[in-house]
Amino acid sequence: MVEGEGTVEGSLTKTANGLAELIDRQALQSKLRAFAEEAGGRGGDLKVRARVLSALKAAMKDARSKVEKLLFEDGSGTACASRLSDVQDELIRAIHEFAVEFVYKAENPSSAERLSIVAVGGYGRGTLAPGSDIDLLFLLPYKQTPWGEQVVEYILYMLWDLGLKVGHATRNIDECVRLSRTDMTIRTAILEARFIWGDEELYSELVRRFDHEVAASTGAEFIAAKLAERDERHRRQGASRYLVEPNIKEGKGGLRDLNTLFWISKYFYRVRSGSGLVKAGVFSRAEYNRFRKCEDFLWAVRCHMHFLTGRPEERLSFDIQREIAIRLGYTQHPGMKDVERFMKHYFLVAKDVGDLTRIFCAALENQHVKHAPGLSRFFTRLTKSGRVNQKHIKGAPDFMLENERITVAHEDVFEKDPVNLIRIFALADRENVSFHPEVLKLIRRSLKLINAAVREDAEANRLFLQILTSRNDPETVLRRMNETGVLGRFIPDFDKVVAMMQFNMYHHFTVDEHLIHAVGIMAAIDRGEAGEDHPLSTDLIKTIQNRKLLYVAIFLHDIAKGRPEDHSIAGARIARRLCPRLGLTASETDTVAWLIEYHLEMSTVAQSRDLSDRKTIEDFARIVQSMERLKMLLILTVADIRAVGPGVFNGWKGQLLRTLYYETEPLLTGGHSQVSRDQRVEAAKQELAEALGQWSDRERTAYLERHYPSYWLRVPLERKVADAEMIRAADKARERFAARVATHAFEAVTEITVLAPDHPRLLSTIAGACFVAGANIVDAQIDTTTDGFALDTIFISRELPDDSDEFRRGNRIGELIEKALRGEEVMPETVARKAAAKGRMKAFRIEAEVLVNNSWSNRYTVLEITGLDRPGLLFDLTRAISDLNLNIASAHVATFGERVVDVFYVTDLTGQKIANIGRQEAIRQRLVQAVDGEEAAPPPAKRARRTALT
Repeated sequence: MVEGEGTVEGSLTKTANGLAELIDRQALQSKLRAFAEEAGGRGGDLKVRARVLSALKAAMKDARSKVEKLLFEDGSGTACASRLSDVQDELIRAIHEFAVEFVYKAENPSSAERLSIVAVGGYGRGTLAPGSDIDLLFLLPYKQTPWGEQVVEYILYMLWDLGLKVGHATRNIDECVRLSRTDMTIRTAILEARFIWGDEELYSELVRRFDHEVAASTGAEFIAAKLAERDERHRRQGASRYLVEPNIKEGKGGLRDLNTLFWISKYFYRVRSGSGLVKAGVFSRAEYNRFRKCEDFLWAVRCHMHFLTGRPEERLSFDIQREIAIRLGYTQHPGMKDVERFMKHYFLVAKDVGDLTRIFCAALENQHVKHAPGLSRFFTRLTKSGRVNQKHIKGAPDFMLENERITVAHEDVFEKDPVNLIRIFALADRENVSFHPEVLKLIRRSLKLINAAVREDAEANRLFLQILTSRNDPETVLRRMNETGVLGRFIPDFDKVVAMMQFNMYHHFTVDEHLIHAVGIMAAIDRGEAGEDHPLSTDLIKTIQNRKLLYVAIFLHDIAKGRPEDHSIAGARIARRLCPRLGLTASETDTVAWLIEYHLEMSTVAQSRDLSDRKTIEDFARIVQSMERLKMLLILTVADIRAVGPGVFNGWKGQLLRTLYYETEPLLTGGHSQVSRDQRVEAAKQELAEALGQWSDRERTAYLERHYPSYWLRVPLERKVADAEMIRAADKARERFAARVATHAFEAVTEITVLAPDHPRLLSTIAGACFVAGANIVDAQIDTTTDGFALDTIFISRELPDDSDEFRRGNRIGELIEKALRGEEVMPETVARKAAAKGRMKAFRIEAEVLVNNSWSNRYTVLEITGLDRPGLLFDLTRAISDLNLNIASAHVATFGERVVDVFYVTDLTGQKIANIGRQEAIRQRLVQAVDGEEAAPPPAKRARRTALT
């Protein structure tokens, strides 16, 4: 093993960290010595110990304050981590010296009464974050003695009393060597061992024996274990390095990945520092400088996180991202917030860490493959003869396959023809092979060859379109193009969104990762692999006349994110400029631009409009204009929502999209029946009458008069039958309250229908009960019967996988709703208590906005309310609407991360739209107050009864 501290630049020689200004150990020791001498040399006296501890705490607090100040001044993360490590070293040395001189002084020490204090783990690398654990190895010559046990105990208790989290082991050299042979964690810890204080000969003996007896013959084994450990860590943290709340330490592209490279380099190449990797041919000087910059940035972020939160916080969550951005000096630019600029820098660094990992593995493979053929995970697979298997690719003389990985036939292949920088990716997709690590290095070093001439080259654009529209695995190939920098160079507009994050809880990935993932989902639908989840999209894509337009549109749909203007409009403008370059005709370009400009329209209408309202469908059909566009927009919408992140798309959203599609289709094909509204109502009544054939004629006739036209037109037959049976049973039992539960596994929702006497606060009470029960309402339909009852149907998000379990959950929620309606549960107080316990999402700021619109429906005024989501919001909104003496006909709840869009179709108490401008303004003001959680004015003294919706 080679000595050295664990940062890439580490060595036993201290860097110029201003240590003398941080903590003066000699002055500190003099102070501690004075405490003992004042007590007659009795350092173990409890009063002396208390004074010693107080002095140590003051010194540590003062030093850490200075370290944080220096971090703000010079911004160096590695210097900060090293300074904190140095401070810790000095404290441990001071404690040890006081212990052996005044507490457990050995007058005639034997050879066994020796002790070496060794830093291991992250501390062994000479770097600490403010909240890091202190990992120590107390090294003994051969066995523990009472003196050694007492000294170790004293040091540990002092460190614990200082508020430090200490990991420790007390072992002799033989134990260290033996355990490191069988335990990879212990082996890694000893690899990073760094002498702090005590007997240095013991430490040197450990280093010598570990190097000769453990490390010398186990390089391949160590590398395989560390890479496997890294893969498992990535799996736990999330396979993508572009998660919007990354783990700065353990996540993909984080500090632990750099640590892994250092461990392997120290073990395999026997280097003392990062510059040794340049001499070993692993990194070029430029690549090594990138390594140092990445490490410095990640350490700066981590140290700021610990200082800010006062705890070892490793997850860069939304709650602290903005404050960290401010601490690091980021400012807001047009189209991008300060926090978004900071996070873009973070993701670019994470991308660089991934590049460096591939470069490092390529060097291991090229230099040591014949010595370590067993590392098949990253090393070349050899033929039985031990030779590399190479063959040329048919029709591509500039490229060849080496052990089923594509590489170049000669070094100047890209200089000779820069279009080869695109062609190699097309070949990799065609041959379904991965890339040789060395060729990825060569590609990155050749990026400057992609200039305007290459971008306008017809063959280069044809090859790119071939990659983009491939039915094989375009997602993986595009991701490789992005990671090497080719994609951003070839499509400059794409380069602007590389590593760009959006500061919200809705999008799980950076913009570039979202676009690439969306292409992958489109390809999966195209291959028929998503039939169970997206049956309509899977069927429709087979009928699309020009499938390449879908791929181009999905690839470009968010390419204008981060600009001051609407990204849909700006993206359409980019498409009009870029599509002709890709070889699309004028009409094809127009279709792609339209899809991009309206790529949010179908999702918005489906989730926040009443799809049973004919005006909604007519307005949407007027925008779409053709069946081909409708089909493409549906498929594009599904792929876009699915690519936002896991769990964002669900069966309920799919059902809404399918409903919108099926309702719009007749208008676009000319097949919509032009029968009058009255005729359609009568047809619906007759359909139900036939379904209730077991009822008597008198019962059927009476029941058909209990509903208003809106009910007959929007409720499906299956639900009409269930409603009829529930109301009939309630009548026979003389019950005024009834509830019915139905689970919908495919749509991932549970339907709860409530029958109760009509009341202005009915929906508000239901919303409050659902909130208290932990149920999330996604949609609601409100109907009133002619005899004064309300029939409200709500749809809540499904939580349990088993239908029977979910059905029982639905019944429990129904029972709570019934208790609330009977007055047995006081909703406002209960909701207030639970909302206070949950708190708000303080990291985000969204200004409340209320739109009062009379043009979206022929019969209702539509209230669209946008704002920051919070516990109990729907309850407060429905209460406010009730206070405003408005009838709710339907409610549609959509949540996009922290942003909520709630839409209510309402009328006044006479069943009319809200036409008065003054009243519209009063509604806006009151609902903005409700979104912000402000107390409303007392409701009118006269409680208005909700009238029927006609």
